[in-house]
Amino acid sequence: MKKLLIGNEAVARGLYEGGADLVSSYPGTPSTEITEFLAKYDDSEVKSEWAPNEKVALEVAFGASLAGGRAVCCMKHVGLNVAADPLFTLSYTGVSGGLVICVADDPAMHSSQNEQDSRHYAIAAKLPMLEPADSMESLQFAKAAFDLSEQFDTPVLLRMCTRIAHSQSIAEVGERVQRDKKPYVKQAEKYVMMPGNAKKRHPVVEARMEALAEYAETCPFNRGEYTGDGKIGIITSGTCYQYVREALGDTVSVLKIGMPNPLPKKLIAEFASKVETLYVIEELDPVIETAVKAMGIPVIGKEKFSIIGEFSQTTIAKAFGKETAVGTTADSVIPPRPPMMCAGCPHRGMYYTLAKNKVTVLGDIGCYTLGAVAPLCAVDTTLCMGASVSGVHGFNRVLEGESEGKTVAVIGDSTFMHSGVTGLINVAYNGSNSTVIILDNSITGMTGHQQNPTTGYNIKGDPALKVDLEALCRSIGIGRVRVVDPYDLKACDTALKEELAAKEPSVIISRRPCVLLKTVKAKPALAVDPGKCRSCRRCMTLGCPAISFKGGKAVVDATLCVGCGVCKQLCAFGAFVGGDEA
Repeated sequence: MKKLLIGNEAVARGLYEGGADLVSSYPGTPSTEITEFLAKYDDSEVKSEWAPNEKVALEVAFGASLAGGRAVCCMKHVGLNVAADPLFTLSYTGVSGGLVICVADDPAMHSSQNEQDSRHYAIAAKLPMLEPADSMESLQFAKAAFDLSEQFDTPVLLRMCTRIAHSQSIAEVGERVQRDKKPYVKQAEKYVMMPGNAKKRHPVVEARMEALAEYAETCPFNRGEYTGDGKIGIITSGTCYQYVREALGDTVSVLKIGMPNPLPKKLIAEFASKVETLYVIEELDPVIETAVKAMGIPVIGKEKFSIIGEFSQTTIAKAFGKETAVGTTADSVIPPRPPMMCAGCPHRGMYYTLAKNKVTVLGDIGCYTLGAVAPLCAVDTTLCMGASVSGVHGFNRVLEGESEGKTVAVIGDSTFMHSGVTGLINVAYNGSNSTVIILDNSITGMTGHQQNPTTGYNIKGDPALKVDLEALCRSIGIGRVRVVDPYDLKACDTALKEELAAKEPSVIISRRPCVLLKTVKAKPALAVDPGKCRSCRRCMTLGCPAISFKGGKAVVDATLCVGCGVCKQLCAFGAFVGGDEA
């Protein structure tokens, strides 16, 4: 049966049809939906879980594979950094049941803090990688990855990217493969990676890569498409394959690489011999290009195609001197519309307090990163998950009296469970006078409202253990822990000043559910009494999208306002009226 599927759903379907027994992941755009779609299947077929972080998720998947099940772990490209520790050693241990690691790259950084190329991980860890170019291939490659994993005793990386993950195309769905789990057999020499055993496993890894390289020459993932007059040949993969075919049609020959590691060197050499001029078109780093040049084959690549960002049909057409369609342009200059926190976002009150008190803020990864943009401009740094807590410790250790009482770390509840708690343990253990603010909005917000260990629900929405943040912080040695409602500006100001003044580590938990949660009922919208508005524009410093100025007076968009009342507290003239107490 044929269906129109986004790439991520197609991957999930392929994994399901391939007999996946368990999936463990941490949400991260653009990979999140793979796990969410798998979670729609019954636990009797596929057990689905959100893990606290990607390292834990991959280790869970390893355990499931060790038990003889077919296991899946999904993450975005930066999540693979977190999972790199088990990843490299998993290459040595190999698998029992098939193990597929889905990683989604984000060229152009639509929702990411860097633009890294995950193909380097496949090369460095000596693991096979598959890269589909549409939804049909996403399903087929995911399904085949299990067999490949078991055939070669290796984890298999399945590389997606934002365009393939979120674009739709036709895929033909089939039936689930029913298979018995492999019986567990104790093999310490294979799975206990102490030096004596690891030394013996390294030659196994190298032999496996040689076998995979031979397999790559005739595998169904790579194919030559000989069209045109033979003057131009293009080696490409993933999304770029679609761009090449759409922009150039059948005027060029194409070697489509569906298995970027290991590359089919004989196939590449054969293809190169049949064309006059050879190009490599690949997004991000020159991975294929470098390999082709190392073979002594002349090729045109990054001197013509950028190493930065996404390509498009237009990019390819222009590079080959083709005419491109003229797009429409706006009649007037459209002002930029930067991302911002939602109206009523619980983080806004705390960020306003931090900005007002001119506090240095080490930020973290999540929707609260938006506290860095105007008009709040409250965040000084954002590095990676958990870095705010570790960073504030180092910052204060070096500056001590200069920064203590003037610097905080902010981190979300999900991110705190991901990798912030270890940083807080370090704060307590090494005794820096640091204040950490946990922005607890009761959900994993930025990636689309996934559950986490602090919400009390699992991936299916069923009741689960709920981590008590206050008790957790106290248990690791933080003596000062307090909870505030970020809608209460006075309480936020008092808590911030008192904890910054304290001469010991402290934690402020800013707790209010995300306004977009289905369980959160909006209060009546506020309005502005124009007779009381003095046009001071103080309300505009909140950066609330529901508030604007028209005719020299503040106005509230009732379709956006959720009645949080923060603006009401801020106005010295009582111009904001209506609504309920927040």
